[in-house]
Amino acid sequence: MKWSKGLWTFFIFNALYLAAFILYYLSIANYEFLIYIAVVVVLGLVIIFTVKYSKLDLFALWGLTIWGLLHMLGGSLRVGEDVLYRYRIIDIIDKGGDFYILKMDQFIHFYGFLVTAIVVYQLLQQHMSSLKNPKLIIFIAWIGAMGLGALNEVVEFVAFVALAETGVGDVYNTGLDLIFNMLGALTGAFIQHIRVRRKS
Repeated sequence: MKWSKGLWTFFIFNALYLAAFILYYLSIANYEFLIYIAVVVVLGLVIIFTVKYSKLDLFALWGLTIWGLLHMLGGSLRVGEDVLYRYRIIDIIDKGGDFYILKMDQFIHFYGFLVTAIVVYQLLQQHMSSLKNPKLIIFIAWIGAMGLGALNEVVEFVAFVALAETGVGDVYNTGLDLIFNMLGALTGAFIQHIRVRRKS
């Protein structure tokens, strides 16, 4: 398949920033994020080499790129005395420990699964033409993205069990992650639905 200029730009940008973070996390021996990078690389290769079949648009592809970049920055960029992931954006609920809303980690989860729902919606739209009911497509995109959000939490749990030190957090962190995954997925499903309606 002949790649467009936009697809080449997407590929090169991702290759460069992931290579930079691989070198960085190796230099500080952060094996937790090396696991995440491995997952991102595998998923990225699957996405880029199946795009002629999936027909994901650049809106979805760049959304995934920004999510990956935010994820890498979250564990490395220092904001004050801690990393970006733990940065507290606004004090809505604070019950101590990991039971805090709203912090950057939750925003990234919301954004990430918003994008995931857009991707799932596009896949459904392209390859399941029998789904004519827009409410059904929205629902399946939502629960599909939520399922991938749960898989993300499984990866975090494996990292927590396998590695001596991680930034995964406690059960409150996991529960809040799942809630923000759910809300982001629902938002993304509606955003893509609106995009489709505007195009048509």
